[in-house]
Amino acid sequence: MANLDIRKAAADAGVKLWEVAELYGITDSNFSRKLRRELPEPEKQKIFEIIEQIHSEKATVSS
Repeated sequence: MANLDIRKAAADAGVKLWEVAELYGITDSNFSRKLRRELPEPEKQKIFEIIEQIHSEKATVSS
C-alpha cells in the first residue's frame, strides 16, 4: 500500500482522511485515488501540515 506514512500519521493524530481531503481542496474519493500511488515529498509535506493543523484544531476545541 502506498503512502503508509500519511495514513499512519492521520490515524495516530485522530484525523480522518476525508478531513484532510476537505482542507486539501479535493473530494475524499479523489484524495483516496491520489493516495494509491506514492506521492512526491513536497506534496506529502503539505498533507502532513494539514494533518497537524486539523489535529491542533481538534485539541483546541476539546480543551
